[in-house]
Amino acid sequence: MILREAPSTAERVRETGTRGEGGDDTLLIDAAAEAAVFAELDTMHRAGARFRAVSEERGAVDFGYDPAAPLLVVIDPIDGSLNAKRGLPHHSISIAVADGPTMADVAFAFVHDFGPDEEWVARRGEGAELDGVALATAPGERRTATGLLELVGLESADPRWIQEAAPALLDVAHRVRALGTIAVSLCQVAAARLDGMSTIKGCRSIDAAAAQLVVREAGGLVAFPGFGEDAEESLAATPLEDLSPRSALVAARTERGLADVGRIPRMIVPAGAGGRP
Repeated sequence: MILREAPSTAERVRETGTRGEGGDDTLLIDAAAEAAVFAELDTMHRAGARFRAVSEERGAVDFGYDPAAPLLVVIDPIDGSLNAKRGLPHHSISIAVADGPTMADVAFAFVHDFGPDEEWVARRGEGAELDGVALATAPGERRTATGLLELVGLESADPRWIQEAAPALLDVAHRVRALGTIAVSLCQVAAARLDGMSTIKGCRSIDAAAAQLVVREAGGLVAFPGFGEDAEESLAATPLEDLSPRSALVAARTERGLADVGRIPRMIVPAGAGGRP
């Protein structure tokens, strides 16, 4: 509804004049989408739910959070805001629910891509779905005759960063796609539409919290190299409430694929570092 009421680029590029807690300039459509989500959270809280919400624009908001029964709701109202404001297809809402402080604690994930109108849902230990149909967990990785991954997604696609990443990409990818949204790119890995993806530079928790569970429940792998060399250990060390982009993110269908795409950000982001200039 919010995007339908602002269909033109001229309407969607309007900003509030402030920056969100995630560090980006806030668009009016971002603020409106977040307000709609928080209205639902207010209703849930009044009905008795107790949790803390973490969102791109407002940061952490307490809804009666109980440390004895920790529940976090991590929200990116519009992931792919640049696409949304320019009228390009891939832009999504991303919502994750976690029963602990790290990526490994995410128990429920919801991503809706408004471009193709696709809905991705995952529940920890119960698999992932696209539009209500279970995603296959078979690896689904495709490689060329020379061993390159056939199609790799690339996010944080600043030309300077692409230039730095190019030498590694030559050794990893046959073709590259930059969709402009981390959440949707991860979902493409979950569906084996992409063989892997990398953010090159730092990834914020809100960008990936939901979709990383979709990938893992669909049989893929996700890692945050800045928080550890082992994929599972990195998930357990990546905090959900820290909105700073402290690590790159990589995802793939197989261990071999994860090692390949992991070569891309490690050339650029030293262990424990990250971020955007």
